[in-house]
Amino acid sequence: MKDSAIDYLVDAGPLVALMNQSDQWHRWAAVAINSLGDTVRTTETVLAEVAWHLRLRRPTIAGLLEAMENGTIRVHPIFPDQTTRIKELMLKYDRVDLADATLVALSEQYPRAKLITIDEKDFVVNRES
Repeated sequence: MKDSAIDYLVDAGPLVALMNQSDQWHRWAAVAINSLGDTVRTTETVLAEVAWHLRLRRPTIAGLLEAMENGTIRVHPIFPDQTTRIKELMLKYDRVDLADATLVALSEQYPRAKLITIDEKDFVVNRES
């Protein structure tokens, strides 16, 4: 069942940039995400990727967790319900990693959601009906 309850999905790149003030994309990510006036959603796998990129910056990870506590960022559970679809996506597309596949599966559930990403090349694929 497709729903439109989620307006914005966010990939790891913008979240890393948002939390890391020395990131080249920080200013863009801060403006893009803060100007939405709405919660952005992501998946557990994307969050794990963000934490891996920020691993040596514990205060920055604490900031990410605070954004989750205050509702700016919400984690949308995707496993185990979408496991089969995620596997299909990973086998079909060479460039799709696990985190990207979770966002694609989530975007199929919420087709009106806009994806916030820095890695456009990873998501330029014709959407299947």
